[in-house]
Amino acid sequence: MKTLSSSFALWLMTVCLGLPLVAQADVPAKAAACAGCHGVNGNSTMPGVPSLAAQNARYIYLQLRDFQEGRRHNDMMTPMTAGLTKDDMREIGDYYAKQKLSSKGFKADPAKAKLGQAKADETLCAMCHLGEFVGQNEIPKVAGQNYDYVIKTLKDFKAKTRTNDAGNMTSVASTLSEADIENLAHYISGLN
Repeated sequence: MKTLSSSFALWLMTVCLGLPLVAQADVPAKAAACAGCHGVNGNSTMPGVPSLAAQNARYIYLQLRDFQEGRRHNDMMTPMTAGLTKDDMREIGDYYAKQKLSSKGFKADPAKAKLGQAKADETLCAMCHLGEFVGQNEIPKVAGQNYDYVIKTLKDFKAKTRTNDAGNMTSVASTLSEADIENLAHYISGLN
């Protein structure tokens, strides 16, 4: 596994911790540290970074815990979660769950979105992610998520480089073609 040098990790945390100072005063300190990458109030403007706004609190908590305990890997997230307590992780999850997800301005290709919806129906995505892809408990809300992040996540599950899902997404993603992934991303990212 690739690791960050300690000087780069320190620089990264300094930059990420310094950026959110423009955030609203009601942002909990631990959540404010997330704004450098995930955006003020959890609305990411970085294509490969997920928005956290309106995400399920339990899902956020579990993902932070998985980064901290090594079940999920990311060179930027692992050092950011290192010093978090369970209460910190719950506070971050609760905060972002209460935020409003803003539109990304993504313009889905209607033909690809239609094919994506058909694939979502075929693979029973709504069985776990619920109708309108709002998620529940440990299952994330994916509606309106960043297009590039949806692509990356599906590819990571397919390649088994992300496996902190008890096998459900890994199993589904293994059946998807590149075109299926693109179509699903158009459908999911186009939902608001």
